[in-house]
Amino acid sequence: MSSKNLLVELFVEELPPKALKKLGEVFAGTLAESLKAQGLSNADGAVTPYASPRRLAVHVTNVLAQAADKPVSHKLMPVSVGLDANGQATPALLKKLAALGLDAAVVPQLKRAPDGKAEALFFDSTAKGALLADGLQKALDEAIAKLPIPKVMTYQLADGWDTVNFVRPVHGLVALHGAEVVPLSVLGLTAGRTTQGHRFEAKSASVSLKDADSYAAQMADEGAVIASFEARRAEIARQLQDAAAKVGGGVKAIEDEALLDEVTALVERPNVLVGRFDEAFLQVPQECLILTMKANQKYFPLLDAAGKLSNRFLIVSNISPADPSKVIGGNERVVRPRLADAKFFFDQDRKQKLAARVPRLDNVVYHNKLGSQGERVKRLVKLAGGIALMLRADEALAERAALLAKADLLTDMVGEFPELQGIMGRYYALHDGEPAEVAAAVESHYQPKFAGDALPEGNVALSVALADRLDTLVGIFGIGLTPTGDKDPFALRRAALGVLRILMERALPLDLMELLELARTGFAPGQVADSVALDVFQFMLERLRGVLREAAAVDEVEAVVTQQPRRIDHVPARLAAVREFRALPEAEALAAANKRIQNILKKTAAVADTVEATLLQEGAERALYEQLLAVRPQVDAALANLDYTAALKALAGLRAAVDCFFDEVMVMVDEPLVRNNRLALLTGLASTMNSVADIGQLSSR
Repeated sequence: MSSKNLLVELFVEELPPKALKKLGEVFAGTLAESLKAQGLSNADGAVTPYASPRRLAVHVTNVLAQAADKPVSHKLMPVSVGLDANGQATPALLKKLAALGLDAAVVPQLKRAPDGKAEALFFDSTAKGALLADGLQKALDEAIAKLPIPKVMTYQLADGWDTVNFVRPVHGLVALHGAEVVPLSVLGLTAGRTTQGHRFEAKSASVSLKDADSYAAQMADEGAVIASFEARRAEIARQLQDAAAKVGGGVKAIEDEALLDEVTALVERPNVLVGRFDEAFLQVPQECLILTMKANQKYFPLLDAAGKLSNRFLIVSNISPADPSKVIGGNERVVRPRLADAKFFFDQDRKQKLAARVPRLDNVVYHNKLGSQGERVKRLVKLAGGIALMLRADEALAERAALLAKADLLTDMVGEFPELQGIMGRYYALHDGEPAEVAAAVESHYQPKFAGDALPEGNVALSVALADRLDTLVGIFGIGLTPTGDKDPFALRRAALGVLRILMERALPLDLMELLELARTGFAPGQVADSVALDVFQFMLERLRGVLREAAAVDEVEAVVTQQPRRIDHVPARLAAVREFRALPEAEALAAANKRIQNILKKTAAVADTVEATLLQEGAERALYEQLLAVRPQVDAALANLDYTAALKALAGLRAAVDCFFDEVMVMVDEPLVRNNRLALLTGLASTMNSVADIGQLSSR
């Protein structure tokens, strides 16, 4: 059957910009998949999504006017039920056939085939392939139903009576198969070939599309619209780069993928212009100015070669007048009060020191079961000081930083822009004359904020960062609010990952269980569960598994994590040692032996701690004992030097003795003294073999 290319477009009122990219992708993907499932398009057909502020569209290649017919086999019933002893149709079979629109005339055509243990009757027929009009109607309905709409609108149709639900009111529907209109109706609209272009710059009020393939070109030429989201985004990125180059001086537009996506969703034909603001505003911290320009005005600030904010910014306009001065001037007038507000907040905030704001945290609720922010700060001071002592850092500086860490939450600037918490705290702390280490810790204790984010620098900042997360984990876990499924309202997974990253990547010599217990002691008796430290520890081990599996095999990770390591800073070295050990020729045999030993020991009661040499009867068990005595000092010395690779490699020398032992010695003999002595030997062997990791996890047997 011949095929043509297909275009479907919904013309709507302005769509929510932060959702547009996803809406376009889902609309196109769902509609195309439905067509493929109905046999109306090929699996290798090209699907091109289009999404602009006022349209969702999709172009699909090689779409059939009618799907191919399909053979269909209807299972009717077991032969024993459908046919009587003479092979005639039973009333039950006739009733079933009637339900399918058939009669007794088809009985001779029925096929017998095995169905489990019995034989069943089947009727084979051919189903007509779906017509495009029917299949596309179904596909469009599915695409609309599955759109990830942030908030549904209910609006009235033109008849004044009926109402429909959609993300925004829809005013047009286009459906073209080649040059032919496909008869569809949805959301009170009937499909045609006419759409609308740019609100201000289109050549005419409407655009009559010639065929499916002319859509993008006609929209660009007649409609003054770049319909493709990706093409429009690329054009904006190109214009931003060109505009920055024209400004000169090495300035570059600030890189922000989310902002670029949002601006792409706000314009149909972008035109990048350069604006400026009064240099006096540069006295305000640049983070404040950048945030207000990006968040409120959707501008791209320009940074100089040193990363300092300039007084120029880039505007992505939706119109291209011959004289852009009025557009530029209007944007410059609009941004000035925004920057003036930021300057006002900054000036007002500096009139009161951070330390003076701390008592007011007693009036800010942290959690109704965990008290106020003021109470939390007291816990953070104690915990950060304790961690600083462990790290041999300045305890007083860590406690001071913890005391001030949350004070900027009460400033006007952070009240207006919560994203600036910590950042403003550093500026205000420096203004107040606080030590540089304290100011840096106030800002960086929130790091890492996301995957791949930088970590705090210096042990003072690290102490406060750890204290902040550990208090959150212990407190929230301790009142029973653990994450469930994909719900994690207190961001406990992120807090756990932050602690793990800090301990591993900064190689801090801290015991995780000791840290959790120290955090627990900061709460009032009975305020959190007694088992909370262990509960959080187990939760963090699960997060550790996830982190390590990004770079190592599952069994290698399990070999390390099943031993429940408390020194997280040693984990990377242990994992690396396991990976090197696995490459040894002796590894598989030792791993299998280790697994066998652990299975034996799990089934026995406690045995003696030491081996009695006089009870060793067989040559193989004496040889293993002597070999173990020789290897153990090597392993202990390597462990003392934190050389986990050397420790595991030393085990290779045990292979021959271990193999011989299991070949020639029966462990579970009747004589209790001999049996217990052999179990003690295996206990000591297991202890040595698992001193770095549970190598039994590496066994494939």
